[in-house]
Amino acid sequence: MCIINLTPEIHFHRTTTLTPEKFVAALTDFGPNRSKLFGNSADECLKVHYRGRSEADVTKGSEGIWERLYYDWSDPNCVVLTTIDSNVWDYGSSYTYTFTRQPNATTDIDVVVIREGKNFKGRVLGLVLRTVCRSVLQRAFEDSIKAIEARNGKLGNHDAEPRRIPDFVVCQFSAPEQFQAKRRGTVLR
Repeated sequence: MCIINLTPEIHFHRTTTLTPEKFVAALTDFGPNRSKLFGNSADECLKVHYRGRSEADVTKGSEGIWERLYYDWSDPNCVVLTTIDSNVWDYGSSYTYTFTRQPNATTDIDVVVIREGKNFKGRVLGLVLRTVCRSVLQRAFEDSIKAIEARNGKLGNHDAEPRRIPDFVVCQFSAPEQFQAKRRGTVLR
């Protein structure tokens, strides 16, 4: 019997000429042509349920896979996108973007992607993304950075050797009351 027990985390790192504010502005721009910056987010599948000053509730997807995400960008050095519903990803799957400003006017962006499958399709897709198709996610991340840099008129050096990503990323997280209650396992009436 073969048991595959891989951690559901995928780590990426890139150094960019973008400021954290410019990257967050692009990440939280839910307007038309979002797919030009984020290829895995089809414009016709994008629905904004709520948007506040530093949080949003958005459904996005493409090619038959969708997820409803809670975006939290209240910490200027970190953005957390948490799955609250999906046809393949379990509640609590997430993306965590952490920004570190460098003295040479660049920004290190570290992203941790957690993909927990909620059904057979999700578990298989999660395993495939963590193993043989990891490079597809990495390329999508790098393409997004390049597109945002081009939109902002700043082209970065993408030939720099990536640094090791820390095992733990600490980030403040706040959420609407309904989301926090669901995380605690309580039900609001």
